[in-house]
Amino acid sequence: MLTKEEKRKIIGKFKINERDTGSAPVQIALLTERIKYMTEHLKRHKKDVHSRYGLIKLVGKRKRLLNYLKRKDYTLYRKIIEELEIRG
Repeated sequence: MLTKEEKRKIIGKFKINERDTGSAPVQIALLTERIKYMTEHLKRHKKDVHSRYGLIKLVGKRKRLLNYLKRKDYTLYRKIIEELEIRG
């Protein structure tokens, strides 16, 4: 999982203003890191069905946040997609 220091670094990179900790770009970045961790976990533990279900829920949540961001601020959406290397 992510350590506090890793979370701080991600939040610092994607925050919109100084006090920002929960905007859509920050949430998307944190979810992306968790998804990467879970993907690696499932490569080692192929029969871990419960974690696979959790991964599916994380991907769905990130997708909804990305759709929200796409509607609200398309340029920020494109920037986040490129920085996190999501979607081709």
